[in-house]
Amino acid sequence: MSILPRNEHSIERVVRVVLGLALLLLVVVGPKTPWGLLGLVPLATGLIGSCPAYTLFGISTCPTKPTIAS
Repeated sequence: MSILPRNEHSIERVVRVVLGLALLLLVVVGPKTPWGLLGLVPLATGLIGSCPAYTLFGISTCPTKPTIAS
């Protein structure tokens, strides 16, 4: 078992990165609120490809790879 198993689909990863960047923009542009720093969470999980909450609950949106039968 890996510490950070890949459990996010590639489309979900893109959405998380975009959402994280959008939230981080709130720190610089717009209302300039520190709540925008919450964007670091989806940004990091999107870049890594692993969500700790998914691992905790046994969820995976990553497509399974076909196993080779011998």
